[in-house]
Amino acid sequence: MKPPKLTRLELQIMEALWTRGPCAIREIQEAFPKRNRPAYSTIQTTVYRLEGKKTLRRVKKIGHAHIFEASISRGEAQGRLIDDLLALLGERLQPVMAHLIESKRLTLQDVRDAEKTLLALEEQDESEVKE
Repeated sequence: MKPPKLTRLELQIMEALWTRGPCAIREIQEAFPKRNRPAYSTIQTTVYRLEGKKTLRRVKKIGHAHIFEASISRGEAQGRLIDDLLALLGERLQPVMAHLIESKRLTLQDVRDAEKTLLALEEQDESEVKE
């Protein structure tokens, strides 16, 4: 099942959970920089929406505070964002690669790592065909 689309605030909340582990709403709010920290009620509403989307879940209750944890991984959420970006670009990777190179975000080590992964996948595919 494909993870749901997440807004920027939802992603920030998920990032707090991925980084810190299970948290109460107050702890999630405190993960935001003090200067641009959303109100407690905004975080609470968004957490409940995320719970409805099944991207996080309540794991326990301490006093009056519910503790939440991520139920999707960072990789799953990133995969959804990348799939959406590729759909926007007509499934063409060239513009993405060109931008990464021009912005100096893609290193030679990144390319080498990608090559290793591609070769490993190719070997895996070949061994599955032989079986």
